[in-house]
Amino acid sequence: MSTIYKPQDVIHMIDVSCLKPETDEALVRQTCKDAVQYGYAAVFAMSAWLPLTASLLRGSPVKVGASIGFPLGSHSSLVKVFEVRDAIASGGEELDMQMNVGALKSGNYDLVKRDIQAVVEAGQGRLVKVILETCLLTDDEKRIACEIAESAGVDFVKTSSGFAASGATVADICLMRASVSERVSVKAAGGINSFDQVWELLNAGATRFGIGTAKALIIAQEALTRQKT
Repeated sequence: MSTIYKPQDVIHMIDVSCLKPETDEALVRQTCKDAVQYGYAAVFAMSAWLPLTASLLRGSPVKVGASIGFPLGSHSSLVKVFEVRDAIASGGEELDMQMNVGALKSGNYDLVKRDIQAVVEAGQGRLVKVILETCLLTDDEKRIACEIAESAGVDFVKTSSGFAASGATVADICLMRASVSERVSVKAAGGINSFDQVWELLNAGATRFGIGTAKALIIAQEALTRQKT
C-alpha cells in the first residue's frame, strides 16, 4: 500500500547541501541553524567543514552528511576510503559517494562494485548513498548502476551531484525505483527548485532530496504554508 504524505513530511526528507567551493563559515552556520529549526534530515558539507557542522548539529536529530569522491567520482577507492575514515573521525554520520561513472561507461562493472563496496565497508554501518550522475548515463546504464549499487550494499541510489549538466527528473526516479528492491531507497538531487517539484519527485518514488541552502529554506517554508491550508 502506498504511503500517504503530508506537505510537512517533505521537510524531514531534505538533505541540505553546503558543497559549493565558495561556501564559507557563515553559510555553514546558517545552514545548520536552519536545519535544526526546520528539522531537515541532514546537512552535507565538504570535509573541511565537517568538524564545525558536527559541533553545530550535536544534540539534534539532524545528521551530519559527508560527500565522498565528490563531485567527479574518479578518485581511487583508496582515496575514497581515506575520505570515509576522515569523515567519520570528524563526526560524519551519512555518506554520499560519487560512483566511478567512467568505469561504468567502460563496462568495468567489477571495478564499480568494488569501489562502492570499499566505501560501504569503511562506513561501518553508516548510511551510504551512491550518486549515479544520471544525466551522463543511458537508461540501460542507469539500471545497471542501480543493480550494482544494491549488490554492493548501499542504502540509497541518488540521481546527481548538482555539478553536472542537469539533475533529478521524474523519469529517472521512476526508473531507479523500478531498478532496486524495496530495501534500497532513492534520493533525488540536482536542479530541485520548488515544493511542487519535490512533491512530484516524492510521488515518483524518491524519499530524500538533495537541495542547496537557499532553495531548501524556500521549500520548507512553502511546505509549512501548504500544511496549514
